Amino acid sequence: MSKAAIGRKLGLHQATVRKLVNARSADEVVAKSLQRAHIVDPYVGHLHRRWNEGVRNAAQLYREIQQLGYHGGELAVQRYLRRYRTGRGHAPVPGPKPPSVREVTSWIMTHPEHLRDEDAGKLHRLRKRNPELDRLTIHVRKFAAMMTGRHGDRLEDWITNAERDTLTPLAGFARNLRRDFDAVRNGLSLPHSSGAVEGNINRLKMLKRQMFGRASLDLLRKRVLLAR
Repeated sequence: MSKAAIGRKLGLHQATVRKLVNARSADEVVAKSLQRAHIVDPYVGHLHRRWNEGVRNAAQLYREIQQLGYHGGELAVQRYLRRYRTGRGHAPVPGPKPPSVREVTSWIMTHPEHLRDEDAGKLHRLRKRNPELDRLTIHVRKFAAMMTGRHGDRLEDWITNAERDTLTPLAGFARNLRRDFDAVRNGLSLPHSSGAVEGNINRLKMLKRQMFGRASLDLLRKRVLLAR
């Protein structure tokens, strides 16, 4: 069948059909689709339940989810329901939505003591299923312990372990740390901080933005030097 015929048969746009046909593997398409959020997603359970109860009027379903807090348009609801008008009929009961990359990253980057019990449980289950994610979490938390506890003496061992691991992006990060090893180790060991300098730089940038195109360099100099 031609791409146009496939699109008519499945109720899909030709661009979508072309993307699926040209994909080299299923993972190439599925991996992107799983993380793509849709404005209708929080209301899929209600839509599927009502559809299976025999309510096929998209306008009515749109009004119902509006009362539940939906802020999108009716066209998005129509497009979502279109797949069940082209021969599938029954809408499946949606399973739990997998966590997004942003959520998992937040769980890993948060101190275990500050992580909610629910999120800690989800991360624990993910780590059990994925050995690479488990090792990544261990590396990240060890590095965080170095930063917060000023344990720069552990940096060499951390870099060596990260370079030996199969996590390529992490190994690249470790190699870049080795290029400026002394500075990084001192930053993780000494109590000194560039915070005061950064604060003054931010204040200077704020003054420049306020005065850009409105005042001269002399006035900027006075504001910088005379401000308390």
